[in-house]
Amino acid sequence: MSERRTSVDEIFDYLNDEILSLRLLPGDKLSEAEVAASFGVSRQPVRDAFSRLAIKDLIVVRPQRATVVKRFSVREITKSRFVRSAIEKEVLRRAAALCNATHADQLDAAIAEQTRCMDGGDFDKFGQLDYDFHKLICDIANADFAFDVIQAEKSKVDRLCVLGLSKEDRMPELLSDHSSIAEAIKANDPDRAVEFGMKHLSRLDETIEAIQKKNANYFEPYE
Repeated sequence: MSERRTSVDEIFDYLNDEILSLRLLPGDKLSEAEVAASFGVSRQPVRDAFSRLAIKDLIVVRPQRATVVKRFSVREITKSRFVRSAIEKEVLRRAAALCNATHADQLDAAIAEQTRCMDGGDFDKFGQLDYDFHKLICDIANADFAFDVIQAEKSKVDRLCVLGLSKEDRMPELLSDHSSIAEAIKANDPDRAVEFGMKHLSRLDETIEAIQKKNANYFEPYE
């Protein structure tokens, strides 16, 4: 039986999607009263939803001042990338060392499914398969516990991905990266797996630089 959804869940899911899809932009103000009115609820569920969004680091709740969608922080992006890079290097090395014939078949199946999605233009499903692929690598490495950390760090830069290449442009690039990573893991080659994994992770660097130049107001002022 599915869990009962509350008004807090509905408000949180709606605003979370609005922020991650950039329909709400960094720096946009959020009115507790307006959100409550639009959902036909009291202010308390909105406050609870705002609290959850603040924990996800997507909004800044400022007492007696306007709540705003959080701007990007270069320092926090750098910190997130550092943490994710360190963990993924170890996961990739372990996956390459432990990969067996069954794992190789799983990787082949994952790449084949991603290829079908790209050929069919199924962008939303490709996003789920991207998630599944990185989880599979953690499973192969016997490091499923690392996946939650990787996803938490990834979520901090997801909005930047939306501002980068279109889904159509990103898919071939991501598929090529995934294929290279999979082949290195199947070949039990830790060094190559890390090389391709870090290349995959670094693709956001140019995106960040371009967004900073084009939309400097989306970022926190330099300290």
